[in-house]
Amino acid sequence: MKWIDINEIVFSLIDNYPEKDPTYILFTDLHKMVVDLDDFDDDPNRSNEKILEAIQMTWLDEID
Repeated sequence: MKWIDINEIVFSLIDNYPEKDPTYILFTDLHKMVVDLDDFDDDPNRSNEKILEAIQMTWLDEID
């Protein structure tokens, strides 16, 4: 899974962190959560605020 795989990342986050509300997750924490996913195999330094925001917004959309 790469940073561009937003939907796949979000579904993995939902499975791994069902108790988390993405509204209250700091980007630094979100970054660590993504990098720690078992299937994630991209360069951790390739992310940026825009990618993390897209992940957070997609996560919010999916849990609504």
